[in-house]
Amino acid sequence: MATAVPDSSALVSLGVVAGSDLDPLSLFLDTYDVVVPPEVVGELRDVASYDDDHGQGARRVLDRRDALTTRAVALDSAFPLDEGENAAVSLANDTDAALFLCDEFNQLGLIHASLADTRLVTTPTLLSMLVHNDQLSPTAAVALLDDISTARSWSEHSYVQRVRSRFEQG
Repeated sequence: MATAVPDSSALVSLGVVAGSDLDPLSLFLDTYDVVVPPEVVGELRDVASYDDDHGQGARRVLDRRDALTTRAVALDSAFPLDEGENAAVSLANDTDAALFLCDEFNQLGLIHASLADTRLVTTPTLLSMLVHNDQLSPTAAVALLDDISTARSWSEHSYVQRVRSRFEQG
């Protein structure tokens, strides 16, 4: 099974719709060996304290903690993002992960440049991959993307709209 390293933002995105008939968190955890640094777990605990969609998503991920492997990694003191992204990028590089799952849309260029040989994937792209691998139908992917977009305030984001239009075009 290929290794994937997600940051907390992507896990929260998957968690906001987890537990429904269409559960992208379970698909992700069943498809990849998911490894996270302790900093991501700490961020999930922080987010879980909120009484909103994000908090609920983080709690759903933490409820599945047994499906995550936690591995400590040294932080890059020069990395300009928070400790969660710093640790997750370092872990992806250290483990030669196949995927780095991240929804920090405003920082994707920096994160991409920081990854050695790991493919940077966002949640919308992960949904595309699940469609391509016949794990989700395009209709299901649109429904999930719409639900995630509503919870994460992505509805107006041009990147998300482009991915959505690809699902609709088949």
